[in-house]
Amino acid sequence: MRRFLLLYATQQGQAKAIAEEICEKAFVHGFSADLHCISESDKYDLKTETAPLVVVVSTTGTGDPPDTAREFVKKIQDKALPVDFFAHLRYGLLGLGDSEYTYFCNGGKIIDKRLQELGAQHFYATGHADDCVGLELVVEPWIDGLWAALTKHFTSTRGKEEINGALQIASTASQRMDPVKPELLHIESRVELLRLADSGRRDSEVQEQNAVNRDQSSALIAESEPSLTHSVPPLSQASLNIPALPPEYLQVHLHEFLGQEESRASVTPVDPVFQVPISKAVQLTANDAIKTTLLVELDISKTDFSYQPGDAFNVICPNSDSEVQHLLQRLRLTDRREHCVVLKIKGDTKKKGAALPQHIPEGRSLQFILTWCLEIRAVPKKAMLRALAEHAAGPDRRRLHELCSRQGAADYGRFVRDAHTGLLDLLLAFPSCQPPLALLLEHLPKLQPRPYSCASSNLSHPGKLHFVFNVVEFLSPTTMEVLRRGVCTGWLAMVVASILRPDTQVSPAEGGPAPAPEISISPRTTGFFHLPSDPAAPVIMVGPGTGIAPFIGFLQHREKLQEQHPEGHFGAMWLFFGCRHKERDYLFREELRHFYKRGILTHLKVSFSRDAPVGEEEAPVKYVQDNMWLHSKQVARVLLQESGYIYVCGDAKNMAKDVSDTLVEIISKETGVEKLEAMKTLATLKEEKRYLQDIWS
Repeated sequence: MRRFLLLYATQQGQAKAIAEEICEKAFVHGFSADLHCISESDKYDLKTETAPLVVVVSTTGTGDPPDTAREFVKKIQDKALPVDFFAHLRYGLLGLGDSEYTYFCNGGKIIDKRLQELGAQHFYATGHADDCVGLELVVEPWIDGLWAALTKHFTSTRGKEEINGALQIASTASQRMDPVKPELLHIESRVELLRLADSGRRDSEVQEQNAVNRDQSSALIAESEPSLTHSVPPLSQASLNIPALPPEYLQVHLHEFLGQEESRASVTPVDPVFQVPISKAVQLTANDAIKTTLLVELDISKTDFSYQPGDAFNVICPNSDSEVQHLLQRLRLTDRREHCVVLKIKGDTKKKGAALPQHIPEGRSLQFILTWCLEIRAVPKKAMLRALAEHAAGPDRRRLHELCSRQGAADYGRFVRDAHTGLLDLLLAFPSCQPPLALLLEHLPKLQPRPYSCASSNLSHPGKLHFVFNVVEFLSPTTMEVLRRGVCTGWLAMVVASILRPDTQVSPAEGGPAPAPEISISPRTTGFFHLPSDPAAPVIMVGPGTGIAPFIGFLQHREKLQEQHPEGHFGAMWLFFGCRHKERDYLFREELRHFYKRGILTHLKVSFSRDAPVGEEEAPVKYVQDNMWLHSKQVARVLLQESGYIYVCGDAKNMAKDVSDTLVEIISKETGVEKLEAMKTLATLKEEKRYLQDIWS
């Protein structure tokens, strides 16, 4: 077996799952993968590594390597390392990212660039997979081409050797699609993706012949629309290339539970967890607003939790209790929900390097694990669909095979990935599917804590922490009449219901206080979204909707600093805020007026996207970027002449891109340069940490 080192750097488990898939397929292709998390530096040594290296790296935040790669990146960024430190190393890297964010795949790009600076060379071109359109569009062809690249590497470095049948097939594929040369393999190019996808079938796939036709006539099917449960020609009549069945590796036993108290803190043993009471909850929006926005105040006075304005923190949240109960019913395990889950690795498993899932704690009940440990709403990967198909019958089995097949990629994207279809939706849609509990525990990822921006300053609110959120609501993809709420925001809204009050005055209501509900929080380590160290530097803040949250903290902090240093010199503060309606969802309206009157906020520019003009007045500007364009001279002066800072917080998909485009237009207009030169100027601002983003999709 020809060995290669396989490292992954993961934040939420995506990179690890892909690395494990590569590891399993390696054996079929005649290779042996030595698989490790990149943080396990005691188990590998790149300085002395002679085998080829394959790295799968995700991106977190607004372009950072994942937490598991922090130490690795710190080590390789050491400026004392010689330029030939990794000259012996040959590697291929797969980066994961989301093009809705400015720094797409930046976690992988940082490592890729530094490895090359230290002398390492590619044996296989870098791939950049985009979660915005579906990671599998790049991941699958990248893995397909990896075996040919490895074969070429071993052949060129060790001379001609006898190659087994599987490797000969891979070599033939290499000659057809030449995946080794970076100039020929632009993995992000849609044209190349199509070429790669059509260049032969994966050896690990199983051909499914003699497609099962539906009972309806061909003419009827051709006229009908496809859905999650129903396909149309040509897919419904196609022979399918489906992935190999993922090997089972968990043995699950359910034992009578001893009844000890179960702490949610055990879910995240790595980070410090603080159990804190909610001291206040206020509805910031009118009852007729399209979205309900809540402000929650946490009492952190009895903890050592600390923060700065602009920081974010995690809320540890459970899955919806009703969804957990429905899942238990569907699995026919309701009567065993309090039983203790005991996991072991199957003795006969074919999964290489099988290990117990670290996010499933020992000695916990089934209900606890489904509630606090597993992301039951996660969009199932194709490997999970393939596994589910084994436990379905008839048309359900066929449709699940279609959705995980290469031929059904478009239907998977439309009806599973883009529709955010979860496990419960699939089980509802495919009634014959009756998976064992082990399948769920093998495939469902860890339930992630949800990040929120701090919306206060500890100078203004000592011992308190504020945060703001919209209560997310959406329709179920399988039964459109079922209204669902966001996992965390729906739970938080329920938790604070007993103490919630409208946004009138800040003081507590008359009468005895209601018992304070408690939640668990943990700090987030990436603190970059902070006010300038020099208070004289001017600041532009762009934050529509709940994107205003960190800027309330900024303004509270600046107010206290100015009170403490009345003779100090403080730079101008601009705020571009936007919402739908002035009278319904103008968040922190009175607070902003207060900051403006006191001169803390020197420029307040607000836009209302859905309010019609009154009388004969001109149509108001709709969006924050429109207001920025109206004040383009001032914006350009602050950023280009006064060495100011610009902060953008909010939606990544539309707002952040529109603001970025507007900044390019402003720079181009006000400096008289071409658009490309303006883009370079904006990139320089980012490099100087004077253009900062805290955005989410």
